[in-house]
Parts: sequence; C-alpha cells; structure tokens
Amino acid sequence: MGRDLQDIIDSLLEFRRERDWEQFHRPKDLAISIVLEAAELLEEFQWKTDEEVRKYLAGGGLGPVREELADVVIYLLLMSHAIGIALVAAVKDKIRKNEEKYPVSKAKGSAKKYDKL
Repeated sequence: MGRDLQDIIDSLLEFRRERDWEQFHRPKDLAISIVLEAAELLEEFQWKTDEEVRKYLAGGGLGPVREELADVVIYLLLMSHAIGIALVAAVKDKIRKNEEKYPVSKAKGSAKKYDKL
C-alpha cells in the first residue's frame, strides 16, 4: 500500500477514534454506508442527459460530486481496514482476473458480460 493511502487511513482512524465512532463502524454498517453514499453520488446525475451532466459538472457540480466520491472512498477504506483486506492488493488481483475473463480479442468494444462473449 502506498504511503499516501496509509496516511489517509491513519487520519480516518484517528478522526474516528477521537469521536468514539468505532462503535458505529461495524462491517455491516460500513457496507450500508458505502451503498448510501454511492446513491448520493448517483443522485448528482439522476434525470440528467449527457449534455446536462457536462454543463452541471462545468458549472459547479464537480464540487458535490467530488465530495460524494470521497465519502464512498472513505467508507471503502474503513471497511477494508475493519475486515483486514488490503484494498490495493485486492484491486490489483481483480484487474488480473478481469484481464483473464475479458481478453482483448473477445471483449474489445463489447459491453457483454464475460460469459456471453
């Protein structure tokens, strides 16, 4: 794990510890929070066309989207820490699996799921 990411996790844990919030951060609760924050991110785009999204982001919407993305990442980091998953290693492993499931020769330009290629 990169030093920057570990510094962020350490800051999150300190922030949480100072407020005695560990009691609220059980894996189930963190999983729920990830979904709730992802829904808030999605809400930023709800009912907007591609052009409306472009204008929204250019006209100040990038700030709220940035905050919602940060919230999702914060809960992902807290959950991975809580259950002992090295998140960077997990992502690298998943990329390798996806490369096997979606070879360029079959998947390029296609949105089909791997079992339909």
